[in-house]
Amino acid sequence: MMVETDNDVVIRSASTSDAGAIARVHLTSWRSAYAHVLPADYLESLDVGERTAEWEKILHQGRSSTIVAEADGRTLGFASYGPSRDEDAEDDCLELYAIYLDPEAWGRGVARDLMRTMLGDVGPRARITLWVLSENERAHHFYRRHGFQPDGIERMEDIADVPVTELRFVREPER
Repeated sequence: MMVETDNDVVIRSASTSDAGAIARVHLTSWRSAYAHVLPADYLESLDVGERTAEWEKILHQGRSSTIVAEADGRTLGFASYGPSRDEDAEDDCLELYAIYLDPEAWGRGVARDLMRTMLGDVGPRARITLWVLSENERAHHFYRRHGFQPDGIERMEDIADVPVTELRFVREPER
């Protein structure tokens, strides 16, 4: 898959050689997006090498789809999606596992392009879920603009000894 967008961003399927760039974007985004929620020492302790190894494994296994957004030879963001991991999911339900951007790319339409590409790939008849921190209002607004709505399901997670609430958003299939 390769898509060229209106803003000179290319979106393509990721390969294992993208693991390092995905890990860098993943951690950079976490450090900016969750600075008001998680301890600074925890965010700074996140290791790019460890995250690269995790992404190499994910990409090698091929159980999910991962796409990257690039411009000028630089990875600006990525999205990863596949079968839902929720206990109550039906067999054909999908989940958006992650969508992250380098903070320098925020507000430039790159996340929109990644989301549109993912939605085009899965088609209008797919039911898609995702989990988002309750405190992440920016993400809530973004997901709502793309047809996702909270379904009332919440879960508690513990990240760096900080209890956080995650909300499940769902995009129902078109009929």
